[in-house]
Formats: sequence, structure tokens, C-alpha cells
Amino acid sequence: MDSMKKNDKDEKLSRFYDELRRERQQTHRSYRDRALSILPHVCALCGREFEGKKLRELTVHHKDHNHDNNPADGSNWELLCMYCHDELHERGDDAQWYGDSSPVKKNNTQSGFKAFEGLDKLLAGKRKPEIKDG
Repeated sequence: MDSMKKNDKDEKLSRFYDELRRERQQTHRSYRDRALSILPHVCALCGREFEGKKLRELTVHHKDHNHDNNPADGSNWELLCMYCHDELHERGDDAQWYGDSSPVKKNNTQSGFKAFEGLDKLLAGKRKPEIKDG
């Protein structure tokens, strides 16, 4: 009898999650379609243009990160290519874990060492050496 109650409970839970998944997919489809119909098919970060089959590479990014905030005018959306979208969210993850001081920043390494720092000054005073025969 106990196993019967458990199976019934598992089945209800499974149906609940299936329905929730279907609703989320339907919502995603509808706001993605709306975003593609009102926004230019250009990645808002890198500027790449998309058309035809390549449209599937464009994703809808919620500016306020709230996937339930889908205004009809699209003011909370921007289209990003999947690469820029991933990059944007990775930056957010870094900020979440490291605060304002991400361990790796542009033009800097974790140790702070810059291999070519000052090279331009060193090369500025150098002339090509003369080659002597002999």
C-alpha cells in the first residue's frame, strides 16, 4: 500500500514538472518570436547580422535578468548571439563569486605580470644594427 501511494505521488509530481516544462517552453517560444519580429537581427554586443538558418544563433537576453518580465514592446530584451550571451552571463557569474575584482581582467593576468610592458620604450631608441662583412 505504501509503495502504491509513493508511485501515485511520483506520478503526480512527474506530471506537474512536465506541465511546468511545457509552459516554460511555450512562454520562451512566444517571447523569442516577438523579440525576433520587433528587434533587428543583429547581436547587440558584437554587431553580427543574422538571417535565415543562422537566426537560431540569436538568443533573447533579459536586461534585468528576470525571465518573467516580458513587456510587449520588448524593452527588457536584447538579441545576442549565443557566444556573446554566454560571455555576458559568465561575467555575471564572475562578479557573483569574486565581487568587483574578478581574478582575470583584460590586459592583465592573475599575477599582475605583463610580459610586454615597457617594450615600446625599449624598442623606441634602438636602431637596426649594421651588418659588417667579414
